[in-house]
Amino acid sequence: MSPAFGAMEVEHYSKGVLLEPFVHQVGGHSCVLRFNDTTICKPLIQREHQFYETLPTEMRKFTPQYEGVVSVNFEEDEDGNLCLIAYPLSGDHDNLENLDNSDCEPKSKLLRWTNKKAMLLENEKISKEWVRQHRKEEKMKSHKLEEEFEWLKKSEVLYYTVEKKGNVSSQFKHHNPWSMKCHQQQLQRMKENAKHRNQYKFILLENLTSRYEVPCVLDLKMGTRQHGDDASEEKKANQIRKCQQSTSAVIGVRVCGMQVYQAGTGQLMFMNKYHGRKLSVQGFKEALYQFFHNGKYLRRELFESVIKKLTELKSVLEKQESYRFYSSSLLIIYDGKERQEVAVDSDPEDLEDLSEESSDESAGAYAYKPTASTVDVRMIDFAHTTCKYYGEDSVVHEGQDTGYVFGLQNLIDIIKEIRDESSE
Repeated sequence: MSPAFGAMEVEHYSKGVLLEPFVHQVGGHSCVLRFNDTTICKPLIQREHQFYETLPTEMRKFTPQYEGVVSVNFEEDEDGNLCLIAYPLSGDHDNLENLDNSDCEPKSKLLRWTNKKAMLLENEKISKEWVRQHRKEEKMKSHKLEEEFEWLKKSEVLYYTVEKKGNVSSQFKHHNPWSMKCHQQQLQRMKENAKHRNQYKFILLENLTSRYEVPCVLDLKMGTRQHGDDASEEKKANQIRKCQQSTSAVIGVRVCGMQVYQAGTGQLMFMNKYHGRKLSVQGFKEALYQFFHNGKYLRRELFESVIKKLTELKSVLEKQESYRFYSSSLLIIYDGKERQEVAVDSDPEDLEDLSEESSDESAGAYAYKPTASTVDVRMIDFAHTTCKYYGEDSVVHEGQDTGYVFGLQNLIDIIKEIRDESSE
């Protein structure tokens, strides 16, 4: 049994776990799914799996926690809807060395996601009313998917209004256009390969957004080179072109995706990788500024923590011999739902009249003071990572990944510029 299943609550399922869309994915093309509140999963790629299993100790605080491997099955109902279930690995006959997910290449056809009662596990006890209500909600939402995809094709920066009622984080579902795009493509790939294969292996990883009520996520593609050593000539040329036409070649980093909560308007702002590729160095700096701005004011209290973590990561990577993190991304995450604490010298009677709008800069620090929010900095996506310790790679690199380190230093410098300019 995978380590994850031994530690997680699966009382609703005697054999497996129903996978759901992970709505905070802002970049990449591999489908990320929600296993439970604290764990996500993605298609297992042998090289990435090897990276997590041989990860240097000093790098572990800068990567998601690895939680094991599961087997994922899917079926299609008469309406063409798919449901994915994760099961523990069935035994010694599962050979990860021979696993190949290369048939999962992106396609574009739209496919709806739903839960089908017949696909839930045999012993699951779930009320008919819940199923009926759920299916009704899914049908109401499904007609919007075609429209969502059209928006995604035409717009690279999108704004969605978050409903005021209820928990803000609960309103994220079905809003993020990039995660929806990845989900639909993954399901379609699996459907098209169903005749040859109905079982996949997925890797389980820590859900880095689980601690935040409203996760603001920045996905940065790091390094001056993106193609792996095993890339075809066509792939290599394509990746080189993308780097040369973006900020990757100039500063070693580019925006791959962004999700920011705008407190002033109650909207979510999404920026995808296509927009990120077009940015100049100045445009990249402005995008960073936008990521740290909540629509009311700049979240200055986040800068020092981000700079400290990036500097520490840079120091760690400078000591890593032979590693190359081609096409890897760096995530910066913080909570858009800023928690306010009352200053000691505030008058309780005066506070009764303070509205939500009074928490901006014009209200003054004497009334409300932003608490220091937790900021996370993590490396993700290691499908093209290489190291001399892997053994089987024909190309062996020496020394540090200078392209990645170069990008980190420039990222640190630009954030410092934003910090200093905002305090003048």
